[in-house]
Amino acid sequence: MRILTLGLNHATAPLSVRERMAIPSEQLASTLGALTGEFASALPHAVVLSTCNRTEIYAATDRPLDALPGLRDDLARWLAARHDTPREALDPHWYWHVDSEAVRHACRVASGLDSMVLGEPQILGQMKDAAREAEAVGTLGTPLRQAFDRSFAVAKAVRSGTAIGSASVSMAAAAVRLSERIFDRLDKQRIVFIGAGEMIELVATHFAARKPAEIAVANRTLERGQQLAARLALTGVPSRAMLLSELASELGRFDIVISSTGATLPLVGLGMVERALKQRKRKPMFMVDLGVPRDIEREVGELDDVFLYTVDDLGQVISSGMQKRRDAVDEAEAIIDREVGQFMRWLDGRQTVPVIRDLHQRGDAFRVMELDRARRRLAKGDDPSAVIEALAQGITNKFLHGPTQLLHDAPDDVRAHLLEYLPKLFGSRGDD
Repeated sequence: MRILTLGLNHATAPLSVRERMAIPSEQLASTLGALTGEFASALPHAVVLSTCNRTEIYAATDRPLDALPGLRDDLARWLAARHDTPREALDPHWYWHVDSEAVRHACRVASGLDSMVLGEPQILGQMKDAAREAEAVGTLGTPLRQAFDRSFAVAKAVRSGTAIGSASVSMAAAAVRLSERIFDRLDKQRIVFIGAGEMIELVATHFAARKPAEIAVANRTLERGQQLAARLALTGVPSRAMLLSELASELGRFDIVISSTGATLPLVGLGMVERALKQRKRKPMFMVDLGVPRDIEREVGELDDVFLYTVDDLGQVISSGMQKRRDAVDEAEAIIDREVGQFMRWLDGRQTVPVIRDLHQRGDAFRVMELDRARRRLAKGDDPSAVIEALAQGITNKFLHGPTQLLHDAPDDVRAHLLEYLPKLFGSRGDD
């Protein structure tokens, strides 16, 4: 049995492609049913994982290695057709993993090493949900269940045994860590993002993983803000958009303000923030200005209840976290290597089970046959010693017939291997 993965993610496909290939949670069951129905003989077991950053199929198959390229092409064609997308538009974005690399990929995904937000914990829950959905539909199967269970155990070991989830490795992650110093936890905080560009989207993704109470996107054009808010809403966080012109009257509602625009002059002035603080009854406000030039007036940082950080401030946090990240990733990869090796040994062992079962059945058939012959001879009054000798000789001859015939008929190159391994099989060194 082989483990396969076909997918695309934030590293291989732009958002426009990922959006097109996303599978809503309410359609996972029907997708699994259609998939295993279409590929009933090739893929009896499958799991589908779909988030805002990836769409992946994990599957188990007993097809031989030389048949897998064709199976990959058929899967890619099926997915493209199911999403009404030209096949050629998707081909550059797929990745394809087989056996140990497929299991390694699952472990890296579960551990947050393959996430846009390094070490983020949300993906682990999404993988568990995907496995539960496959279990409910009846498409999980033992090999995939074991692979996913192994990836969950790896994720737990990585999170508890390394600093992968604590080191700030980007402006976005650094902003989250700094905000948690002020508010401890973010599930009750309201956040407004000023701008809707790539940097804001990355930062917003990090913050959304912490499940804040509300996210708002303030932008010059409402449409672009609404598009970003809709993507953030897929994480389960209430999200909305508003015009930048509404920010002055709304600012006091927010505990965290993150800004990154291309404006040449500050968008958030001292007076605006002072009015917001009065409205908040002096509750603290955490602000991050990623704009160059600044989006938030420098003087805002001098207010008693404002914690304002700039790009340079975050750069210092990142510098201190980079070595932690390198160490944590190396430690995590070592954990994954060990667990993947153990899983593949288990999977290889499963392939010997039918052979072992067949050997036992053949041996039992030899035993029954010779016992029946011995009982008939004893019933006729034959000498018991001669009967026992014949019984032992009959079992021995039948046991050795197959290996002896194989050794006699084998080609020279195969015979050389048999001469090496048959003595070990029968418990002798061959030179005694």
